[in-house]
Amino acid sequence: MMHFKRFMGIASVCTALFLSACNGDGDSNSQQAQEKPQLQPIVIQGALPIESERMASKLDSVTVETIGGWTFWKGSYKGYPMIISKTRMGMSNSAAATAIAIQHYQPIAIINQGTSGGHDPDLHVFDIVLGKYTTNIGAFKTPYQPINGGSNSLTWDEAFDVLPEDESDPEPIAIRKFEGDPALLVAAYKAKANYSKGQVVEGTIGSADVWNNELDRINFLHSTYGTSVEEMEAASVAQIAYQFKVPFLGIRVLSNNITNNGAYDPATGEACQDYVLDVAEHYMKAKTETK
Repeated sequence: MMHFKRFMGIASVCTALFLSACNGDGDSNSQQAQEKPQLQPIVIQGALPIESERMASKLDSVTVETIGGWTFWKGSYKGYPMIISKTRMGMSNSAAATAIAIQHYQPIAIINQGTSGGHDPDLHVFDIVLGKYTTNIGAFKTPYQPINGGSNSLTWDEAFDVLPEDESDPEPIAIRKFEGDPALLVAAYKAKANYSKGQVVEGTIGSADVWNNELDRINFLHSTYGTSVEEMEAASVAQIAYQFKVPFLGIRVLSNNITNNGAYDPATGEACQDYVLDVAEHYMKAKTETK
């Protein structure tokens, strides 16, 4: 009897271990099927409420954080982690908001988006420009003029590189163009199929703390530096993202175009936000599939 009981005990233990192993594998497979790889959030920026609050309203499980004078909405969109950042206007504001976002949230990528004024007469209100390049159009070395010599911005053709490779050079004269991240551009082209309000084209986004209304100056920037649109944030964001090695893309909708009498339309801000959320979704989906 003792030998029989011992045999039955061993058999029971083996059966229990076998069933436990089977059940464990089943649970593991079920969890793997349901769980997506965890990604760092993507940061999407807009300078003003009309360029950011629509996106923030579409996030799930939102928390709002204010750091300094900058607002960040943290949540998810269609299951992907996202941060909507209201940078406020201008190069300094957007640079500060970008540095804070990178340090605080460690994003997988940054998209700077919003409204802009057209430089290209072939582009119209509601058209969207993908920043193949983004450049600072406010950093120039002016030519010498004596007292009473006057000033002519059409002669300001020496662009000043604020991020030179050789920092010992006191006069780094060169135009620096920050290139848009290829994977973000791919996502932007995938989202293009869903945008019906205008064209979606590649171009050069020009940024400065300047609002240009002189048509000769606008034509000069367009013909000399290839600018498609102008605005006040993207180049400074690109500069900070470049130094932190964070993938970046600028996306700008034309809210007006003085070169062809395209009147301002505030609805462009919402249209761009909807498009950019689609871009972000495509980008995060691709990252999930490759992780």
